[in-house]
Amino acid sequence: MKLTEVAAAIIARPDGQFLLGQRAPETYYAGYWEFPGGKVEPGETPHDALIRELHEELGIVVTRADPWLQRQHVYEHAHVRLNFFRVRAWTGKITDHVHSRLAWQHPGERGVSPMLPANASVLTALALPDFYAITHAGQIGIDAQLKRLTQALQSGVKLVQLREPELDVAGRMAFVHAAVSLCHQFGARVLVNADQTLAQESGADGVHLRAAQLKEITQRPDFSLVAASCHGAADLAAAATLGCDFAVLGPVNATTTHPDRTGMGWARFSIEAGFPPLPIFALGGLGWRDMDQARRAGAHGIAAIRAAWSGQS
Repeated sequence: MKLTEVAAAIIARPDGQFLLGQRAPETYYAGYWEFPGGKVEPGETPHDALIRELHEELGIVVTRADPWLQRQHVYEHAHVRLNFFRVRAWTGKITDHVHSRLAWQHPGERGVSPMLPANASVLTALALPDFYAITHAGQIGIDAQLKRLTQALQSGVKLVQLREPELDVAGRMAFVHAAVSLCHQFGARVLVNADQTLAQESGADGVHLRAAQLKEITQRPDFSLVAASCHGAADLAAAATLGCDFAVLGPVNATTTHPDRTGMGWARFSIEAGFPPLPIFALGGLGWRDMDQARRAGAHGIAAIRAAWSGQS
């Protein structure tokens, strides 16, 4: 079956709600809900097609659309590759021209149904926070890290990785159990770096795989969340094949955590990310101030160690 390229839009309001449209009668999957967009015509890039389609469908002129995610799906009538953009700015009033109706939805909520089959994993990805905090209790001390973790959770951090290679076995076990309990008190999801057994014993939501583990593991670990560290496009492809929910790509800048690695910079980050097959967080000497640049380069958000606990912006 011929592969059809499609451009799709995550059109978001400042409050985080995104736009869905219900497919009109006498179309494939009539009555199903979808993200606005359409087929990429010959000679168009996905970005070109997105701008054209949203003007035709909704009457708006897109002024900013960041690459975000690429998905493939085989329907009975077509094999499609969906290139999703995060549309962050536009002009004009949204006026529907092709759908039965439109609806605004909050991430994590399923207010309308049924959704097109290809979009289920996209809704899950949209529910991911845009900041991924990574602990370093082995450097600052367990008590200090738990105190800073509490402060970060009180400030709204919702996704945490417990990465503690410098703690001894007993210390790491005690810290992970305490941190998992703390995160769950605040409704945050937490992953344990590399150690599936410890993740399971502590009740963590998932495991964060090292890049080397992507070459060794052939089946997705049995957790609700699985993530991976990646250093390039090949690692991202491996993470997607394994079924990871998201990945971390970097380092963008040189860091004290990995002083032997040269930062790839934003230009190379954008090339390696391309249209990523899963949501990616940019990592490496970054903080909240880098969020906009990361999004323009194709990242879902930022992952950070020191910036997560120092309060820097």
